[in-house]
Amino acid sequence: MLSRTADHLYWMSRYTERAENTARMLDVNYQMSLLPQSAEVAEQAWRSLLEISELTASFDANYVLMSPSDVIRFMVSDMNNPSSIMCCLQAARENARVVRGSMTTELWETINTTWLDAQKMMREGILDKAPSEFFEWVKFRSHQTRGVQHGTMIRDEVFHFIRLGTFLERADNTARLLDVKSLTAENMRDQGHDSVDDFYYWAAILRSVSAFEIYRKVYRDVITPDRVAELLVLRSDMPRSLSACMGEVVDLLTKLKNSQSSKTITQARNLMAELRDSRIDEILDQGLHSFLTNFLERVNAVGSGISRDFLLPMDELAA
Repeated sequence: MLSRTADHLYWMSRYTERAENTARMLDVNYQMSLLPQSAEVAEQAWRSLLEISELTASFDANYVLMSPSDVIRFMVSDMNNPSSIMCCLQAARENARVVRGSMTTELWETINTTWLDAQKMMREGILDKAPSEFFEWVKFRSHQTRGVQHGTMIRDEVFHFIRLGTFLERADNTARLLDVKSLTAENMRDQGHDSVDDFYYWAAILRSVSAFEIYRKVYRDVITPDRVAELLVLRSDMPRSLSACMGEVVDLLTKLKNSQSSKTITQARNLMAELRDSRIDEILDQGLHSFLTNFLERVNAVGSGISRDFLLPMDELAA
C-alpha cells in the first residue's frame, strides 16, 4: 500500500475516535455539572477536561471565563481549536474523501453524512438547546462508522490501518483521562470532599469510557479508585483499557510489518507485555501519575514509529 493512502486511513480513524472521546468526556462533565456542587469544584472539573487534551493555554488565550458554555463551545464547534469535535469530524471526512476508492461506498457515505449532519446540527443551535443529545449522537455515529467498517470491508491492509489508528488514539485518551482525573480526585480529597463526592466522581470517569456496568459486573462492590485504575489499565477484556488497546496495536502491527518496522513492533510488544505482567498494587506503589506519564511517552513513541515506518515522511506532509 502507498504510504500516502495508509496515512489518510490511519488519521481518518484517529480523528473519528478523538471526536468520540471528546464527546464522551464533555457529556459526563455536563451531566456532573447539573449536580449540586461548589463553584470551585465545577470549575476544576471543566479545567481538567481541557488539561486532558493539553488545551488549557489555548482556551485561556481566547476566553475570559471558565464557564461550561464556553468550554463546550471551544471543545465542540470552535474551528480554531484543531481538537474540537467539528474539526475532528471535518478532518476525518477530508482524509476519507482523498482515499474513498480504498474503502466501501457504505463507509464513505457514513463518514460523509456524519460531517454534513453535524454542520446542520450546529446551524440549528443544538449546543444551546440540548448539548447532551449532540454528544450522544457523536458517539452513536462513531459506533456506526466502526460497525459499517466491520460489516463491509475485507480484512486487508486498509482495514488494519483504520483499526490501528483507532486503538492508538484510544490508548492515548484513556491514559490522559485517568491521569488527569486521578490527580483532580486527590485534590478534591485534600480539600475535604466526602466519600459521596468521591463515588460520583469515579462513577463519572467510568461512564465516560462506558465502563460503569462493566465495573459492577467485574467487582460487584463499591467503586474505589484502585479498582477503577485496575479496570482501565490492566484488564485486557475491558475494550477501552490500556492493556486491551495495546494488545490490538501489537496484533495489527504484526500483520502490517515491513522491512523497517521491527523496532516499533518491539516497543509496542514490550509495552503490552509490561501491562499484562503488572499488578495494580505495584503500579500504585510506583505512583499512578508516574506510571501513566511513562505510558504516554512510550505510546507516543510507538505512534512516531508508525509514522516513520508506514506513513508519510514529515517533508511530504509539509509539502
